[in-house]
Amino acid sequence: MCCAIGMTGTLICTANWPVMAEWMLLNGRRYSGMLWVKVNCSALTGLLISMVVLALAGCATNLDSADLKPNAAGGVAASQAEAKQRRRPVTVAMILPLKGFGQTALIGKSLKQAGELALFDADNQAVQLIVKNDDGSPQGAAAAAREAISEGAEVIVGPLFGASVSSVAAVARPTNVPVLTFSNDRNAAGNGAYLMSYLPNDEVDRVVAFALQRGKRTFATLIPTGVYGDTVERAFQAAVSRGGGRIVVQERFEPRANAMLEPAKRVVETINDAAQSGVPVDALFLPGNQSTLPSLGPQLAFANLDTKTTQLIGLGGWEYPNIGRDEVFVGGWYPGPDPAGWKRFSERFAQTFGNAPPRVASHAHDAVSLAISLSSRPKGQRFTQANLTMPAGFEGVDGRFTLNPDGTTRRGLVILEVQKFGSKVIAGASGSSTTLGSYSTNGAARGVNRAAVGVGAGAVGGGVQREAIGPSRGGTGAAVGRRYR
Repeated sequence: MCCAIGMTGTLICTANWPVMAEWMLLNGRRYSGMLWVKVNCSALTGLLISMVVLALAGCATNLDSADLKPNAAGGVAASQAEAKQRRRPVTVAMILPLKGFGQTALIGKSLKQAGELALFDADNQAVQLIVKNDDGSPQGAAAAAREAISEGAEVIVGPLFGASVSSVAAVARPTNVPVLTFSNDRNAAGNGAYLMSYLPNDEVDRVVAFALQRGKRTFATLIPTGVYGDTVERAFQAAVSRGGGRIVVQERFEPRANAMLEPAKRVVETINDAAQSGVPVDALFLPGNQSTLPSLGPQLAFANLDTKTTQLIGLGGWEYPNIGRDEVFVGGWYPGPDPAGWKRFSERFAQTFGNAPPRVASHAHDAVSLAISLSSRPKGQRFTQANLTMPAGFEGVDGRFTLNPDGTTRRGLVILEVQKFGSKVIAGASGSSTTLGSYSTNGAARGVNRAAVGVGAGAVGGGVQREAIGPSRGGTGAAVGRRYR
């Protein structure tokens, strides 16, 4: 075990000193003005570290005292209070499901890591990130919000689920603490809660507008049952009607392999009958995802859907590796963020933490970056609705985005076309129909096979700010700039 002690009092420990050096280089950190001392840990390490920390603490105290000057109004005491206020970091809280080892906890851990990455990117020593576990429940989220606010949180990032947003917002609203949530439930937006995610209605509007521009006028739909399906069905009907198109056949399917067969067969038969009668259906709307499309693809192909005559269109759920493995989807259109920014982010995330991020991780990075960008404003004026919803918006992983007063988010969406390997952009966010480039949906994490250096949760102990080098374990902790307390 080795430790590095910075002149600022920062303590970093790792079992592998070269790994620490690699991490510093990997993240491009320049520790200017800081002297790093390598300490080989042994039975006396605790004593040595304590001695150095005490010495540094003494230096820090002396430095602070040198800046204190008595004044007529309150003398040194008042100056000390002012200095303490100036040094107090701006606290940003993340509320996430971190308990356990299931898929939800893994996503929560990745969101935590994305927030940490945003903190390191900003390199802002005046911002503190605290992370609270909500157990994936509304009750746990409310308790986490109360705890975070009691610790001085001025803005909350999270929770993940829409059912928990109202619980957190109810706790945060009386203290004017805004909530930047990852939910895409439109009903959860407003009254201090802002959705960082893409909304299904926006995706539907974008892909329908593009299809209409390409001359598609008659549509069929094959939509999953459930709340999500109800939402996108209403949005699709409204968008087609506004654009002067027609929906000639509609089918719903249960998202289970055996239950998909008959609806898929019926919709393709209707499309083929229309083609034989000389009035072909221009496009089939299929808002599936990785859990349904691999089962639907072979069924559509078996039913002899002619995708040269009937264009397949989908939503953001089409963004997953190897969708082009099913030839029926090759050439299909779907909306999404410009992949260039996501590719850069996911590669850096994978290099840092050793695993590919879930797509929602970009929203965690965006939310924490947004909070950091407003942190330099005076307390009480940082996270007001006027600042959060300023027209200029904020720069994010997927491009610039703007929060709306109603709690929704406005983001640019490009149109992508499925290729056999990956997808390519065929229309920019402005709507111009031009090929802008191609990328692979599963290439971001390819080739990452070395041990990654992550940021773990720090423990409170002796006033020493700590940072763990190694995979993040998804626990709670607090970080100030690059440091954990």
